[in-house]
Amino acid sequence: MDTIFSLSNLLVMPFWLLMILLPAWSWTRRIVRSLWIIVPSALLYTMLIIPQFGGAFAELANPTLGGIQALLGSPAGATVGWVHFLAFDLFVGRWAYLDSRKIGLSAWFTSPILFFVLMFGPLGFIFYLIAREIKTKDWTASPAS
Repeated sequence: MDTIFSLSNLLVMPFWLLMILLPAWSWTRRIVRSLWIIVPSALLYTMLIIPQFGGAFAELANPTLGGIQALLGSPAGATVGWVHFLAFDLFVGRWAYLDSRKIGLSAWFTSPILFFVLMFGPLGFIFYLIAREIKTKDWTASPAS
């Protein structure tokens, strides 16, 4: 499991590096536009969860803190959880990157936010939503009467 855990990062890091370090490069947008960039980590997750599906489903259908702790408290469980994070964080980061380009949010501003999505998932997502709201809000509109 150590090897799978370590190598799983290689499935997503090239895309994160492109979005964060080379956001304006034409190949970055071309590559990141494809949903296929998420497939390798999603497939790895699928291969890891299928052998554990029965036990995992039982715990997830009626979750308890102790049950989830037990589910994630093994090398196999931690690896499955990690790959899950990698796949979904990349999905969210991809959306934020593409959306930021569409609405004209500066790459200088977006790249640090994408780093937060990579490192802290939902926190980075909230940062992006705030930045998006500020960027797209019509500051000239008068309040409704």
